Amino acid sequence: MKDRTMAVNKEKTNLKGVTAEFDSVDTLMAACRRVRDAGYLKTDAFTPFPVHGIDKALGIKPTVLPWISFAGGLTGCTIALAMEIWMNGINYQYIISGKPMISLPAFIPVAFELTILLAAFGSFFGMLALNKLPRFSNPIFTNPRFDRSTDDRFFLYVDAEDGRYDHAGVRTLLSDCGSEYVEDVIEDDSSNLIPKPVFYVLTALAIVALVPPIILAKMRVTTSGTPRFHIFYDMDFSPAKEAQTKTTLFSDGRSMRPDVPGTVARGQLNYGLDFNTGIDMEALSIIDPQRADQLVSLLQAPDDGEPAAEEKPAKEAPPAEEKPAEEKPAEEKPADDKPADEKPAEEKPADDKPADEKPADEKPAEEMKAEEKPAAEEKPAAETKPVEEAKPAEEMKADAAPAVVAEEAKAAVEEVAAAADATPWLTANPLEETAANMKRGQMQFNIYCAVCHGRDGSGSGLVALRAQKILAATWVPPTRLYNEDLNSKDYPDGKLFNTITHGIRKMPGYGAQITAQDRWAIVAYVRALQLSRNADSLGLESVPAPRRAELKKLQADVQQQLEEEAKKAADAAAAADAKKSAEPAA
Repeated sequence: MKDRTMAVNKEKTNLKGVTAEFDSVDTLMAACRRVRDAGYLKTDAFTPFPVHGIDKALGIKPTVLPWISFAGGLTGCTIALAMEIWMNGINYQYIISGKPMISLPAFIPVAFELTILLAAFGSFFGMLALNKLPRFSNPIFTNPRFDRSTDDRFFLYVDAEDGRYDHAGVRTLLSDCGSEYVEDVIEDDSSNLIPKPVFYVLTALAIVALVPPIILAKMRVTTSGTPRFHIFYDMDFSPAKEAQTKTTLFSDGRSMRPDVPGTVARGQLNYGLDFNTGIDMEALSIIDPQRADQLVSLLQAPDDGEPAAEEKPAKEAPPAEEKPAEEKPAEEKPADDKPADEKPAEEKPADDKPADEKPADEKPAEEMKAEEKPAAEEKPAAETKPVEEAKPAEEMKADAAPAVVAEEAKAAVEEVAAAADATPWLTANPLEETAANMKRGQMQFNIYCAVCHGRDGSGSGLVALRAQKILAATWVPPTRLYNEDLNSKDYPDGKLFNTITHGIRKMPGYGAQITAQDRWAIVAYVRALQLSRNADSLGLESVPAPRRAELKKLQADVQQQLEEEAKKAADAAAAADAKKSAEPAA
């Protein structure tokens, strides 16, 4: 009797709910409405196919999962924007393509990606939490008749944890709804422990999974003399070539392909040779016709295919490679090899060398002192007199050689400089100086030039500052664009245009990146920068009359401030000198 009572109590504690089986959708929907009207909230229905309207019939409220997804996406967007603003706008400021430090349009890609990522995480993990997953078994599966829920039967389930749940009342209600099979759902009382074999296998897999991270951690903190092991060889050694790298694909060995001679990019054929070269071609044709012809030929298409016909003969030279004196070397080699093998064996005998070395090894003990001391004593006298008297002839040649080379190099530089100066550069910008062109030039300057020259042309761009900070040995400081030698008289607009196009010293040419029109716009903007730095040369006449008084007052204030600062600096220096001179006396 006692055992039966315990079994009943155990069954009650393991009771999870009640299921009712129906043979049609209509009876199921009617039962759902009656259960909902009865006030039960924790219910569920199982059908072999989707049934529209069953959510409403059960009284299921809309899920909060969309709000969880929205919260995840909002969190991701906030994190991304905060990270980018902090990194690019505050912590490590760096101008990229002339964009402002805090540029929301530039931050959108990263913000979008992180928004989607955290929204997806919120949806996935939110769904698991709301459905109480993962769950390895469901007590409702203990009912063998429930297998027909995927075939031809419909089931309605009322959870025992519902606040209005009454076991007898629920069974009566479901029976009244037309269900022929109303059954209790009992928790599976099988053991919850993981079988030992499964546990051992999982443990072994976990241990094996730790091996790669341990190896990687060891490789990061140790060094190895063996070559690196490339897991993804194609990724490490991609056949794609980077800029300024060598290649064996093209005969000139350059991976970057130059502009094809005789071709002009679309939309850039509207201007003449002067516009595209910065040179007065008519004047150049008088001074240096050959150079003018070369420049013209570079910008014009070849007349015929004659060049190709001229190149072919050069490729037909291989016959000269077939003749090669392969036979001669074949005859000479054996003759040379044999004696060569024999002579060294006779000449190199190890008897001669040891004979020379042994006495050298034996003498040092006795002669080293005698040899070293005199050498130390004689050297000073021998170095001063003989070196000056005996080697003058040799040194004269040695001194004369670099002097000649220096003179030749100097002469070559002067010739190049003279040739450069003789170039009839355009002295006036052919581009109309309008506000739109000036703004265009400013934009292009900020994109391509400000990185090194700085936005004000002072040569203090971010790259220059970085090179100074790390003490880059090979860095050549960029030129200040408002130096006097770069004014329009000494450095014509055409020459400045040519420098932008082809580069100078370590500055690369931007002819392939910037259109000719934009290069002339940059020239105009650089001239404006120079004028802004040398405003005194323009005089107050260039300032509108109403603002001249204001400008004079501002100039006087600045001058007074500078004088005061200079006076303070002089007083401080004098005080420091006085203090320094007083210390030794004390």
